[in-house]
Order: sequence, then C-alpha cells, then structure tokens
Amino acid sequence: MLLKYIFDRIVSFIGLLFLWPVLLVVAVLIKIKMPGGPVFFVQKRVGKDGELFNCHKFRTMKVASPQPSPEGKGASNWTTVSVAGDNRITLLGAKLRHYKLDELPGLWDVLRGKMSFVGPRPDVPGYADKLTGEDREILKLRPGITGPATLKYRLEDEMIADYICEMKSEELRVKNGIPVGLTNQELAVWYNDNVIYPDKVRLNLYYLKHYSFIKDIKMIFATVLGRHIEYNNEII
Repeated sequence: MLLKYIFDRIVSFIGLLFLWPVLLVVAVLIKIKMPGGPVFFVQKRVGKDGELFNCHKFRTMKVASPQPSPEGKGASNWTTVSVAGDNRITLLGAKLRHYKLDELPGLWDVLRGKMSFVGPRPDVPGYADKLTGEDREILKLRPGITGPATLKYRLEDEMIADYICEMKSEELRVKNGIPVGLTNQELAVWYNDNVIYPDKVRLNLYYLKHYSFIKDIKMIFATVLGRHIEYNNEII
C-alpha cells in the first residue's frame, strides 16, 4: 500500500493548501455561533496497529455536552452514539455533520500519517477493544476519513433517529429482540452495537482483503460528490 501512503500525504497537503479559506470560515462561524468553547473537538482514537492518536474534527456539540472518555470500559456504557435531533448538537453543528464539513480537520491527521483518506473510521478504544479473532485484522489499516462503511452509513444520525421512531412500541422492540425499558439514547447505542457496528466491521474486513487503489479513488469521489457506488455487490 505504498502508493496509498504517498497519495495520502501529497493530496492532504494539497487539500489543506487550497481549502484553508473554508476551514477558516468554518472556524469563525463556530466561534460566532457556538461561543465559549474550542473550535476543534479532539479525542483519542485507535489508529493503525492499535496505537492511540489525537483525532481532530470541528466541534459540533454544545460545550456543556458530556464527552466520552477513552478510559471507558465498554462501548455500550458510552454516549458516543449521536442521533439526528440530539439536543447536544447545535444547529450549525448539524449542518457541518450533514455536509461532512466537520471532518475537514482530518486532513491534518492524514498529512501527519495517522489517518488515510480511505479506511475504517477511527474507533474509540471501547469499540476497538471489542474486536476479536479475524476482525482485529482491521487494525492493520490506518483509519480513514471515508471508506465503504462510512459511505453506507453517511447519514447514520438520521438512520438511527428513524429506527428509534420505528421502534416506538414495546411490542415491536420485543419482536426484534430489543431489551425492554431502554431510553431513546440507550436504544440508539443498542442499534449501533448490534446492527450498525457489526456491519461496518464486515465491510472494513472486506476492504482489507480486497484492497484496490482504483476503488479508493472511486470512494473519495463518491464522498465528495455525495454519490452512491456499487461495492461488494451492494450499493453504498
């Protein structure tokens, strides 16, 4: 994957060179619309070979929002799963998330070799620790800004919100094997842990075993243009 590594470094440098006005505008908007807090959200994530690194994004939540700690003992105990309409997310933050502008600072992480343009999303330790057996091979990859799982779940917040609405009744929850008595936030975490996350692992493992630089380029264009592509016999 030497070509991938060289491509990441060169294109991330060019991206920062040309997109700095956009980053500056977003940073100013955050300071104006979301005062009293930092411009960037920095959190420890699991990188290549399980090494922790500081992952950078534009802040999209209120300052008072509880931020998960990397020292947490399990993914299901965290509030890392956000839902469309979550009152922790500001109006500006929702727009940044929808158009993926909050991910732009990730170009810096790509330039310094901690991330790649294409790969698995960088997990918090609580989720990465749950990978077992063959699934742990995913850690051989540098985490990516985009990738097959990211494309398939590009509107993950909205998907989780729709699922919560769909599973309003206890009868439906029981029928689908969902524990009774969960709050909406707990249901969001359950759906992520039991449905979305395992599917992401499946897609990322396929990506590792069937790597193609050409497919990387296609996924980058699909991300930028907001398009869908066919991957592993499904539309993502």
